[in-house]
Amino acid sequence: MRKPTIISVVNQKGGVSKTTTTANLGAGLALRGYKVLLIDLDSQCNLTQSLVGDIQEGQREIAHCILEETSLAPVILPTKTPNLFLAPAGEDLTGVDLDLVNVMAREKIISLCLSKTDLGSFDFVLIDTAPYLSLVTVNALVASTHYLIPTTAEYLPFRGIERLQANIEKIRTKLNSDLSLLGVVITQYDTRKAITTWIEAALKQVLEEELFSTRIRTNTKFSSCPIEQQTIYQFENDQQGKGTEDYLSLTTEVLERLGLTNKREVANE
Repeated sequence: MRKPTIISVVNQKGGVSKTTTTANLGAGLALRGYKVLLIDLDSQCNLTQSLVGDIQEGQREIAHCILEETSLAPVILPTKTPNLFLAPAGEDLTGVDLDLVNVMAREKIISLCLSKTDLGSFDFVLIDTAPYLSLVTVNALVASTHYLIPTTAEYLPFRGIERLQANIEKIRTKLNSDLSLLGVVITQYDTRKAITTWIEAALKQVLEEELFSTRIRTNTKFSSCPIEQQTIYQFENDQQGKGTEDYLSLTTEVLERLGLTNKREVANE
């Protein structure tokens, strides 16, 4: 069976546009003709709220699959973007870390759930993770082929990348030797801030080719998209806004790094 590329979007620092990047990179890949599954593993449920709204009381969600070690298939929902699907999170995800502590092979539960899910039709799985290295986030990285780090051009997120990389190296050494860094992308990019240029130069020096060329510019539209449960492509509509331009550029870079091209262009609805 063909296996999808599985990308965890990670950063131990909050407020770096992790969820925005997961949603819009996923939608960008879907618009390029790839079938994409998004998985919300952040107990804040922001990815779920952004794309399908709050799940209903009693509705099954990703936490139930993890705790029962079952396929994700029953919880997967369509989104407003063709080819883009979501395994949603709900309030039950909050306590999953504690529930997993005494479980055998606790770092591999999500890998097990994915192995029980028919992913043959999916080209990509993108996982939105919590802004800290929880046991659930470790599970995501163990299940992934790649990880992508969004960061703002600020001092504390910059310093945090080194610590994040050190922690991920431990996961790679002990649990998933095939895990590869896809790249680091600067988000909320604003050249009006003096620190932006300094941090950007420092990131270039430290990361070299691991830093994506694309910059995701500051854009107030990103905060409005979840109200309509839309991605930036739908919200900007005409495909000419800077948010659309930036995330399509990132999508192109991701495909290039993976040695892939557009499958076919899909009309956005």
